[in-house]
Amino acid sequence: MTWPSHRCARLSRWLCTAAAGLALGACAVGPDYQRPAFPTTDFYKELAEWKPSEPSDALSRGEWWAIYKDDTLNELESRVNISNENIKAAAANFDQARALVAQAQAGFWPTLSANFSATRAKQIETPVSTQYAAGAAANWDLDVWGAVRRTVESDRASAQSSAALLAAAQLSAQADLATDYFELRAQDQLQKLLDDTVVAETLSLKITESRYRFGVAARADVVSAETQLLASQAQQVNAKIQRGILEHAIAVLMGQQPATFTLPRSAIRTDVPTTPPGVPSTLLERRPDVASAERKMAAANAQIGVATAAYFPSLTLSASGNTASEKLGQLLKSSTTYWSVGPALAQTIFDGGLRRAQVALAKAAYQSSVASYRQTVLAGFEQVEDEIITLRVLEEQAVIEDKTVKAAREAEALTLNQYKAGTVPYSSVITAQTTRLSAEQTELQVLSSRLQASVSLIQALGGGWDSSKDALK
Repeated sequence: MTWPSHRCARLSRWLCTAAAGLALGACAVGPDYQRPAFPTTDFYKELAEWKPSEPSDALSRGEWWAIYKDDTLNELESRVNISNENIKAAAANFDQARALVAQAQAGFWPTLSANFSATRAKQIETPVSTQYAAGAAANWDLDVWGAVRRTVESDRASAQSSAALLAAAQLSAQADLATDYFELRAQDQLQKLLDDTVVAETLSLKITESRYRFGVAARADVVSAETQLLASQAQQVNAKIQRGILEHAIAVLMGQQPATFTLPRSAIRTDVPTTPPGVPSTLLERRPDVASAERKMAAANAQIGVATAAYFPSLTLSASGNTASEKLGQLLKSSTTYWSVGPALAQTIFDGGLRRAQVALAKAAYQSSVASYRQTVLAGFEQVEDEIITLRVLEEQAVIEDKTVKAAREAEALTLNQYKAGTVPYSSVITAQTTRLSAEQTELQVLSSRLQASVSLIQALGGGWDSSKDALK
């Protein structure tokens, strides 16, 4: 039958009113999310005997590497977020997560469809006929029990987790680059140290050869000096290996082929800026991996509501209208128009325990995410404590190593003068030279370790990440 326009308007108002009433009265089943409490202390254990230097405000700006005031490092770090392939992958994962949120939100709205067809048919002893048909349909699955809302809630929390993982990937790449950079500078300094050692030992060899020509030194002294020089030259050549490996690693972190990247040699900085770790409770808001684990908890909690909603009947409002005619111009005026409208209620009577198992699965997944969150927090506290004690002890060791190097250099100079005076054998010179080189290498390694630990502490504290900037919140 033909559907009069006044009836269409009346039915439309009824459907809208009914849908609005159901939406207002609807509830979201399942537990509302509450972040589990995690007890924290108001101090770090290893901070009691150490006072870090006060940094600039680099961390508050996000560019935490600016604390080192190294223009080359600043330039390299600026290229990581743009070109690093791991960061690009994490960014793509975040885009996927945001698309899933939009996909879930589409469930709030009805689906509309339309169709049109034209068919030609012929029966025996009848002429060919053409039949035109058109129709439209609408279906609206009302979110009475909040399954769609819980799905959106879960997907939004998952997207926020992906955003935090993106920040964690950025921080990891930035920290890896800074660590490799300082280790490379240590290799540059080691190269200079070995170059200077080779020059000094070449001079010692010449002195020994001169004394041998004048008959005041044995041939064994010349051979010993040559052996010592060759050993230092071997170290001098070998040091280039690690430097090259680090340079390649930096290139890859910036998404660049190692063959196209070269970093000129430069001196290593001698001071080590450090960052006050603050209060342990702030770590829960400053580390992106902790934030990601917390958002995964929220997503898992919402899935309990999605599974619980399956216990309740689903309500769908649907409407359709169709018309057919042998003449295209008469299609909308045809007396063969028919329509249907009404709600549909569906309820699963028996499913063999499927829904109960799905709810149990969602609850177990939530408990697993809670345990993972707490473990992530504990690992964060552990990392901060580790880096604090590392920096504190290395700082104490650096003072001792500085004194050791000064004493070893003085001993080497005195021993060489005594050898020139003929009061000690050349073996004493070799021992003094070896001791001095070893002391300088240890001092350099301690400095490199302190710089790397400084970077690790900043990474453990979350870098310059700020969870309040999450656009999905």
